[in-house]
Amino acid sequence: MAFKKTKELNNVPRIFISSLGCPKNLADAEVMAGELAGAGWEIVSDEKEADAALVNTCAFLGSAVKESEAEIRRLLALKKRGLLKKVIITGCLTERLKGRLLDKFPEADAAIGVGALREAARALETGGLILGDTMPHCVPALEAPPLKLRLTAPHSAYLKVADGCDNRCAYCLIPSLRGPFRSKPLEAAVEEARLLAQSGAKEISLIAQDTTLYGADLYGKPALARLLRRVSAIKGLRWIRVMYAYPERVTPELLRVMAGAENICRYLDLPLQHSSDAVLKAMNRRSTEKGLRRTLASIRRLMPGAAIRTNFIVGFPGETEKDFSRLLRFVREERLDNVGVFKYSPEPGTSAAGFPDQVPEKVKTARMNELLAAQAAVVDSLNAGLIGKKFEVLMDSPRFGRTYRDAPEIDGTVEVSSGAGGKKPRPGDFVRVRITSALGYERKARPI
Repeated sequence: MAFKKTKELNNVPRIFISSLGCPKNLADAEVMAGELAGAGWEIVSDEKEADAALVNTCAFLGSAVKESEAEIRRLLALKKRGLLKKVIITGCLTERLKGRLLDKFPEADAAIGVGALREAARALETGGLILGDTMPHCVPALEAPPLKLRLTAPHSAYLKVADGCDNRCAYCLIPSLRGPFRSKPLEAAVEEARLLAQSGAKEISLIAQDTTLYGADLYGKPALARLLRRVSAIKGLRWIRVMYAYPERVTPELLRVMAGAENICRYLDLPLQHSSDAVLKAMNRRSTEKGLRRTLASIRRLMPGAAIRTNFIVGFPGETEKDFSRLLRFVREERLDNVGVFKYSPEPGTSAAGFPDQVPEKVKTARMNELLAAQAAVVDSLNAGLIGKKFEVLMDSPRFGRTYRDAPEIDGTVEVSSGAGGKKPRPGDFVRVRITSALGYERKARPI
């Protein structure tokens, strides 16, 4: 039996959930929150009100491991002071360290892996390590409708359509942490989208490690276009957003489906990673510079007005000045809307960690700063074209919102001035605005 709450007069145990890392991790946390709520736990947003804490870790990069371990230590310190009774560790760090995790943090009560999301309540009871299964035959967290509890704002939600990854990029640990790619059945994904809309979601972001591969394992070929057709027909969904698309799988069919539905955002999150053919080959990416430029041209031709977000890695082993110059030229010429830049991090367990010609840290930093400066100039130029333009903004607070060009948490925002009479919009409202100024990824607008 779960231990009973003693801080309040009621007997409902309370748990605080700290979810680190990407939206895919947050979607996992929502599944665990739903399981815990179904087992009688109340989810609270302040650890001071909790009996127990769950930290859902990220371990994609060494920096993420450090952040996760710092959060674990913070919560264990609260336990040591008697402010928490139990601390459970979940997520990718469990998969990365496995049995070594509880050796490193013996004060933690339990640890569960990404294949055991529905074991959170049991882990709080029994303790120990529960890794679960991430093989193709075992997809309990992908069944629907999942017992999940939303941890995002009521108007915006994530729909995780697959887990795992079959792309063996040389720098990436995800396949070893999360197993092979496996999709949520189409009917299950559509039903979950319908339930999210019923719960008040006006915006849904489709997420996976490789969203464009969705359905290939179940139906013999990618089925993202089929899924989008079904989800776009759901009443109440105003914005549907596609995240984590693999460039080579962005097909004309997919783009036509996206362009043909009013409620599918003309937006693509398209991690490109680099533009030099030599670096892309070393990364074990299937892309070439010519192919990437062709994909971007196709997006802009078939989906006019599309906003494109991407990430690049600088300082990958063997990256020469010539390779970096090609990337710099690519960024200046392609004029991408939202760009993240990361310095290559050699992660134990990846093939690239053992590559020769590792780039010095000082060179990585210089290249990152130069690429960010080039992108800042691109954004300034793009912003000039936004001034005076009209957009629909989804408000995340009474003051700040986003256009279709901006995904929640990771892209820019729009600060909306008060309308006539000083009436402020509410979170979840759509407001028609005119852009009045823009600096970097932050814009200002007034209602019209």
